[in-house]
Amino acid sequence: MAPRAWFRRVVLARPWLAFLVMVLSFFAFGVGTLNLFHLLSANGRFLLQHGWDAVMEGGLRQLLELLVNGFLAMAAYVVFKASEHRLSHWLSDD
Repeated sequence: MAPRAWFRRVVLARPWLAFLVMVLSFFAFGVGTLNLFHLLSANGRFLLQHGWDAVMEGGLRQLLELLVNGFLAMAAYVVFKASEHRLSHWLSDD
């Protein structure tokens, strides 16, 4: 079963679960993006200033981890918006 179909059938079909998932994804997005811009800029400065030594010290790995963190935060945001959409339609339907 595709993740999209499962998400619709299990989560979005139940307003209480959609609300719970919306709250959890909101917190995941917040934690995932907390200081992300500052960490990325500091990592970029570190790599530019120290070059190969920074790569050897794990600067490139840290950059990749920060980018993955950004992608996961964006996935949490998409889940949040899908849940929000479902709940707003549920509340506004007559």
